[in-house]
Amino acid sequence: MLAHTIEEVREKRQEWKGLKIGLVPTMGALHEGHLSLIKKAKEVCDKVVVSVFVNPIQFGPSEDYDKYPRTLDKDYELCTKEGVDLVFAPSPSCMYPEGNGKLSNDTLTYVCPPFFYVNKLCGKTRVGHFDGVCTVVLKLFNIVQPDLGFFGQKDAQQVIIIKKMVRDLNVPVKIVQCPIVREESGLALSSRNKYLSEEGKKEALVLSRILNNIKACYNKGITDVAALKETAYGFLTDKHDMEYLEILDRNTLEEKSKADKDSIVLIACRVEGVRLIDNIYLGEG
Repeated sequence: MLAHTIEEVREKRQEWKGLKIGLVPTMGALHEGHLSLIKKAKEVCDKVVVSVFVNPIQFGPSEDYDKYPRTLDKDYELCTKEGVDLVFAPSPSCMYPEGNGKLSNDTLTYVCPPFFYVNKLCGKTRVGHFDGVCTVVLKLFNIVQPDLGFFGQKDAQQVIIIKKMVRDLNVPVKIVQCPIVREESGLALSSRNKYLSEEGKKEALVLSRILNNIKACYNKGITDVAALKETAYGFLTDKHDMEYLEILDRNTLEEKSKADKDSIVLIACRVEGVRLIDNIYLGEG
C-alpha cells in the first residue's frame, strides 16, 4: 500500500494494533543498503513501514535538496518486491503544514540535539542538519508509532544522535542499527553515488582504503590517534577534498588520544564535488 497522508497511515496502524511494527525511514532513491534495512525489519517485525521523504529542513541553503534524486515509482516497486506492508510518501506540506510547506524557525517546533553531539563531524559544516533529522524522525515515530526503527551504520553520527533523542524524550521505539552495505569495490552504498562518474567512483574508494588502513595499523598495535590519522594523507590526491577524519568513541562521540576497541573512525570527503561519508569500527572483525 502507498500512503501520502498521515490519516491513511494512522488508519492502517489502527488495523495493526497488537502487532510488532518496524519503520525504515528513507529519503528514497533506494539501493541495496536500504533493502538490507528492510530485510532486517522483515525478519523481526510483523509489519514493515518504509517512509520515502526528502526532508527539506535537514538541507542547508547551498546543499542539494532540489536535485536530490526522487524515484518514488521505482522505490515503491522495490518495496513491494521486498514485502513492505506500507510505503509512506508524504509531501512537505503534509509533514510541515505550519508554514504550508514553506519552512522557517517561526512556524515549526524543532527538536535540537545537544551541542556536544552536533558541533563535530557532519554537524560542524552542515549547521542545523541534525535539528532537521531529529525533527522529521520524531514526527515519523509519532505518525507510524513503530516498535522498532531501522537505521544504517553509514550515518553513524545520525544513529548516535537519534538513540540519544529516543532516550532523552522517552520515545517507546527501539533503534536497530544495521551494518554498512558496500559495492564489491568497497565503496559504501549511497544515493549520492549516482552523481559520480565511473572515474569518480574509483577515486571515491579512497575513503574505504583510508579506513581499512587505519584499522590494519591499529591491529598491528598502533593506538595513538594522531599517528593513525597521519597515515591517511598518503592516500589523498588533488582529486580528494577531505572534510574530516576523526577517531571517536563509538557510543558518545567523545574524542580520544588513544584508540581502543570502542573507537570508530569516521571520514567525509568530496570527490567530483560530491560529499561522501564512511566509517569503520576498530573493535570488530
